[in-house]
Parts: sequence; structure tokens; C-alpha cells
Amino acid sequence: MTLQQLKYIIEVVSSGSINEAAKRLFISQPSLSNAIKELETEIQITIFERTNKGISLSNAGAEFLGYARQVVEQAELLESRYKNAKPTPQHFAVSTQHYAFAVNAFVNLVQQFGQAEYEFALRETKTHEIIEDVRTQRSEIGILYVNDFNRAVMGRLLRDANLVFNGLFTAKAHVFVSIYNPLAQQKSVSLEQLKDYPYLHFEQGEYNSFHFAEEILSTRQHPKSIRVNDRATLFNLLIGLNGYTISTGVLSADLNGNEIIPVPLESEETLHVGWICHRNAALSKLALEYVEALKQSVADAK
Repeated sequence: MTLQQLKYIIEVVSSGSINEAAKRLFISQPSLSNAIKELETEIQITIFERTNKGISLSNAGAEFLGYARQVVEQAELLESRYKNAKPTPQHFAVSTQHYAFAVNAFVNLVQQFGQAEYEFALRETKTHEIIEDVRTQRSEIGILYVNDFNRAVMGRLLRDANLVFNGLFTAKAHVFVSIYNPLAQQKSVSLEQLKDYPYLHFEQGEYNSFHFAEEILSTRQHPKSIRVNDRATLFNLLIGLNGYTISTGVLSADLNGNEIIPVPLESEETLHVGWICHRNAALSKLALEYVEALKQSVADAK
């Protein structure tokens, strides 16, 4: 087993395919494939499962990847300390539902731990893709919520993907509205009061099941409904159309300004927001630091 082989494995996971990884590594695809097969034979595990749709990380491969990352990181530290070598770029990726506190934590992580060179990724994406990203180790951390409605389905999906849910905070349901919305000055609002306003919610693509919705009470009918793909568009429509969305109530004025505010929703529903990781993969130092940054970001936003 060589350090170069470990770097190859990490690059394939980061790239998502052997062909793309070979291009980034400036080697041929057959050479990279052979290096991976030789490593698998030596350690007697299957790191990548191969299908006609491509490759995906096996459960054993996910566990191996965690150790490989630690070895490569330590080797790079040794080189930079004793060989006066230029540090190689740091790598870290997180996939999340559309939460401002997750972005704040990411900003804080980059500011504190970003070297002169780094390759970080923040993916605000669909619920099913978050689970897939962490399952395949495209991202080390995923951020989503569970509640009484989706708990059974989400729990099964996470177990099947060999993922673990770690609680971050529990929140009562709120609506986000513009400060110009007539309901903004109320201490709380009911669903009946909201029926005349456009309901904004995030598109979930081909997995547009109620259980994947980022908003609770997803089975309710809304006379006016608009699907969006990103948080900036949603916030613009909150202001421009006096719309509303249902969320945690945790909002950052640093990133989103002061024109959007949370108002408690008259509902007994609660959201348990947390982060997911692979059960068999050891978290990198950056992943552990990001979890701490998440906790601080949530505390600051409350």
C-alpha cells in the first residue's frame, strides 16, 4: 500500500468517477483503475462497487476512506513541516438543506482553517441528494431534519445507507415572512391566516415525496403555491410577493439581512435538525471543526 494509492482513492471519491479523477491526476484511466484494483487485492476488500451506471463507494470502502484521509493529512503535515513543501489543498464538502446557519458555519470554517489553497464544497440541495452525497462520501457531513411525520421513512433510508443522524437542535415551527408582510407584527400566526399568501417551498425533483419535503405540514393543501430551487430566490419572493415558508425560526441576519423575520406558527409540530455522517467513516479534522462551527452558528442565531 502506498501513499499515492490512498491519494488516488480520495480523488476518485471527490471527482465522482474514475475518468474524471484520472484527468485531474494527469494519468490514464487504465493506470488509475489498475492501481485501485491492486490496492483492493492487497487489502482484500472491495473499495468501489462497479455497475453499468458507474462506481460507488462500498460500506467497507467508506470505512477505508476515513482512515486513508487521516493518513494523507498526516503525511502532508509532515511534508510541510520538515520538507518546507507547499501544503496540498485541503478538501472538505458538506451537503445541506437550505439553512442559513449551515452557511454561516461554513464561512466560519473557511475563515479559520482555510489554507492558502483549498477545495471546499457547500451543496444546498435536495433531501434525497444529501443522503446520497454522504452515503457515497461525496460529502462528509449532511444536514437535514426529521419529525414525527417523516421519521420512519428517513430512519429506514439512513439505516439502508449506513448513515447516522446526530441531533443538533429541536425547534418549534415558524414561518419566514418579509417585514412588509401584514402578518410580520403578530406574535404568532395560524395556517388559516396564511391561506391568502403564496406558500414557498423547495423543489425535490424526482423524489418529490412528502417525506422529503424541507417544510413540515407538507401534506396540507395550499391555494397559492410556488416551488423554488434556491434560498436566494425564495427570500426574494418572500419580499416581492409577500409569501411565506415554514421552517425552524433559526435565521441569520448577517447573511440574509433584516428584511426577513421568523414568526411562530400555531402548531404543535417540532423539527429535529441534525447532521448525518457515514457510520463506518472516521471524520476528518475539518468535518469535526465544522460540526463545532454548526453548534456555534445555531447558538448565535437563536
